[in-house]
Amino acid sequence: MNSNITANGLTIAAALPCSLEDFLLSQKLLPRSVVVELNGEAVAPSEFSGRQLRAGDRLEIVKIVAGG
Repeated sequence: MNSNITANGLTIAAALPCSLEDFLLSQKLLPRSVVVELNGEAVAPSEFSGRQLRAGDRLEIVKIVAGG
């Protein structure tokens, strides 16, 4: 079932329920290349596969950039 979540201020339709990891992959983001905050709480990468998204959730996703 498609429901909406908000990611970086944009409303995105997502097939919920799904894991945070599955959502990131559906958005062409590698889970190991981002830092995620879910509803104001930082989520450790080790929790991505077990954390389920629900309609109305708010994500802030920041890409990690390597370099100097």
